[in-house]
Amino acid sequence: MWLLDKLLRGVIREGRLTIVDHDGRTHEFGSGESPPVVIRFTRPGTAMRIVRNPQLGAGEAWMDGHLIVDPPHDIRDMVMLVMGNAARAGGLETPSRWRRLLDKALWRLDQANDRRRASRNARHHYDLTRQFYELFLDEDRQYTMAYWRSPDEPLEQAQQDKKALIAAKLHLEPGKAAAMRVLDIGCGWGGLALYLNRHYGCEVLGISLAPDQVRFANERAEAAGVAGKVRFELVDYRDVTGTFDRITSVGMIEHVGAGNFAEYFAKTRALLADEGIMLTHTIGRTGRPGRTDAWTRKHIFPGGYIPAMSELVGAIEDTGWQLGDVEILRFHYALTLQEWYRRTTLHAEQIARLYDERLVRKWQFYLAGAEQAFRFEDMVNFHLQTVKHQSALPMTRDYIAAEAARLMASEPVPEWHLAQAAE
Repeated sequence: MWLLDKLLRGVIREGRLTIVDHDGRTHEFGSGESPPVVIRFTRPGTAMRIVRNPQLGAGEAWMDGHLIVDPPHDIRDMVMLVMGNAARAGGLETPSRWRRLLDKALWRLDQANDRRRASRNARHHYDLTRQFYELFLDEDRQYTMAYWRSPDEPLEQAQQDKKALIAAKLHLEPGKAAAMRVLDIGCGWGGLALYLNRHYGCEVLGISLAPDQVRFANERAEAAGVAGKVRFELVDYRDVTGTFDRITSVGMIEHVGAGNFAEYFAKTRALLADEGIMLTHTIGRTGRPGRTDAWTRKHIFPGGYIPAMSELVGAIEDTGWQLGDVEILRFHYALTLQEWYRRTTLHAEQIARLYDERLVRKWQFYLAGAEQAFRFEDMVNFHLQTVKHQSALPMTRDYIAAEAARLMASEPVPEWHLAQAAE
């Protein structure tokens, strides 16, 4: 325990943390008047497990029940306390040099992204049951950052506004858009594609590597009576053919792999019409390129990688695109993840019946850890609008705000549904 004790004493400055080791010994960290977050280790060796690799060790100890948090606090409180302090202290890295080198080598191997591996990685995360995702996502099953005009508004409204903002940046003019073809790469459960068709009448092809997402999205199109205009296919973006007037990529490029951005942007550019527009919505790093941590690679997003702006812009420039607009969206994902965590915890018993307690704990740690990265570290969201020719866009970006406002006003989330979602 002495190594973990030494590590935490150099980090915890604001707030209080109490650790009760497996043998009953108590260790106090931090200061202040607020009640401490109390955690307990139920097995010998838990402290060393965390010291060897803090995020992986703590996450797996929590999943295995070897680390528990005493009420009224929970694992989110612990993560926010420790990682908030760690961010102010400059980090919580402790692995030895050889372990860092090994981790870097394993990360590079993980980033290999041939078609077979890409399909396997997508299934690892997205082929959980529909009922599971329904318990914490909004009704439209938007599994990317919501757009919060106010931190107090419901998730359902914020996700509706996210779709409006994306649609506005695609510059789909009412009337003209009905003749357009749109490609939605990484279409999820079909919500954005159906939204674009509903508001503009455009034809949309959504693609995904998760079989149940494609099945469900096609069921939604059939139920809405638009299957002739909106369809979804299980296909790798590299195998798509044809020409599209607009392309959306929402939460997709994080799964492309760190070395494959140029391939991605070259392919999408080849698919876009000469006067077309593409909108890439992605998590991004505000700092230099990094690498995916071991816990996330192992348990959540194998093959996943969060790009720095320099990596994306370099690939865009190398493949002949022109940037039309760039927006940095700060803290929106933190609010989204906070609400997903609340709903996951609220439905913990139902999720445990679908799977088991270990999966509940895994997702709690994932959502809390991701939230703190957007609150305290260098994670944001990027919107990158790319074109082949500058003439595809209006002279100023005023059209974005105007169209987003029109869409937001045209389809508000019903009050009864907001009240139901808040329960």
